[in-house]
Amino acid sequence: NISSIRSSVEKLSASGGTASGPLSFMRGADSSAGAIKSGGKTRRAAKMVILNIDHPDIEEFIWCKAREERKAHVLAEAGFDMGLNGHDMISIQYQNANNSVRVTDDFMRAVENDADWDLVGVRDNKVYKTVKARDLFRQVAEAAWESADPGMQFDTTVNDWHTTPHAGRINGSNPCSEYMHIDNSACNLASLNLLRFLREDGSFDIAAYKHTVDTMFLAQEILVGYSEYPTENIEKNAKAFRQLGIGYANLGAALMAKGLPYDSDEGRAFAAVLTAIMTGESYATSARIAKRVGVFEGYAKDKDGVNRVLRKHRDAIRDIDASLVEEELLSAAAAVWDEAVELGERYGVRNSQASLLAPTGTIGFMMDCDTTGIEPDFSLTKFKTLVGGGSMIIVNQTIPRALKTLSYNKKEAEAIVAYIHEHGTVQGAPHLKKDDYDVFACAVGENAIHYMGHVKMMGAVQPFLSGAISKTVNMPQEATVEDVEQLHLDSWKYGLKAVAIYRDGSKVGQPLSDKKDKKEDKPE
Repeated sequence: NISSIRSSVEKLSASGGTASGPLSFMRGADSSAGAIKSGGKTRRAAKMVILNIDHPDIEEFIWCKAREERKAHVLAEAGFDMGLNGHDMISIQYQNANNSVRVTDDFMRAVENDADWDLVGVRDNKVYKTVKARDLFRQVAEAAWESADPGMQFDTTVNDWHTTPHAGRINGSNPCSEYMHIDNSACNLASLNLLRFLREDGSFDIAAYKHTVDTMFLAQEILVGYSEYPTENIEKNAKAFRQLGIGYANLGAALMAKGLPYDSDEGRAFAAVLTAIMTGESYATSARIAKRVGVFEGYAKDKDGVNRVLRKHRDAIRDIDASLVEEELLSAAAAVWDEAVELGERYGVRNSQASLLAPTGTIGFMMDCDTTGIEPDFSLTKFKTLVGGGSMIIVNQTIPRALKTLSYNKKEAEAIVAYIHEHGTVQGAPHLKKDDYDVFACAVGENAIHYMGHVKMMGAVQPFLSGAISKTVNMPQEATVEDVEQLHLDSWKYGLKAVAIYRDGSKVGQPLSDKKDKKEDKPE
């Protein structure tokens, strides 16, 4: 979060010039990140850059990536190589960061009421400009529609679910927006493949799931002490607060295997209850560890904060509609949260955070997942452009299992699968009932999930996560700026901590699509 840097309209001294502003520092950091490859390999470095909505340079920040994207489009049309691996893409700035605007409830209410909004100096608290909150909100939507940036982070919600407010407020996040805690801290992440716990008959193996959570969470806790950290402050805070981030992948495939559409009340209830069990079991494990080896260092100061948030998680169970989910799963979620709250109050907890939902892009491949993180399948057949060159075709492997669940016989299923492999869609597939199309709906394509389906899924699981959710809300190319505005407003009302959208085709270098690059079909 660069909001503590003086704006470009503030004086350096009584008689001196003005400050250079945060965007000048962003340019330097962007060049550094572009030179550093993630993990020493071919993936670009990732970082998050955040500016608060009342910063005097907020409008410049909102538009900085959109302006660069316009430049990229013009250069591409002029014949320059502006693809993901293009030689000329390096001239486009701000590409090695995800930009997010931090907004408060006060700002969102000002948007609703069409009220004025002050842009306030960092050092002198002077009002440098007063704008209509709705105009600023509109600019965020316009820029995101045009270039996918900036995303939004909802500061009041984030800090309302903060376990250790006395240690400092939450100002920022990691690059993908799922880890949010105090400044100069780190989080050990691990994700479970949900499909592995789904039995052949469609029931969920709760005992195996809880056992795996116990084992993984303990392993993550042990890792805190054995890890190396980039700075002294980060090492100090990581060991003092012991933030962990257990999560999952393959939710989209698990729902498909159960014959549940991603965008359905039943699908959301299933996801919510699995998330609740995971986080509740994690905190119960954390309390059991605390009983043996002691609470995290900052617990004494923030005991009330920790237990208040644990109760908020437990109370959210009441909002899951019991008619939409198996009784055994809902009972397990309620029981595990009762235990987590009871053990937490009795012994404290070893970890100030327990869970979040990471993107799981690379590890998802390693775990043989069809879908990543909380995402639905992007497309039943995907073409992925790789950084460093080359591409790969990815075909969903869960389709035959879903067809079996939906009672199609072997011959019918083979014909449907062959059609999907050839056409990349279920629409028009032989034998497939139109009522079942939604089960195979994806993020993009002819049979696409409505973008609000993404937001509603995030809203269903967010109350059961310590951190936030790494998630792209996919919007079709024909989506309007007004659609983006409404999505941002609804995301706040659904209680999300952060949201980011991607309108199909809005980037020159798009790494994932549901269609092969047309250039590949041309003879050399």
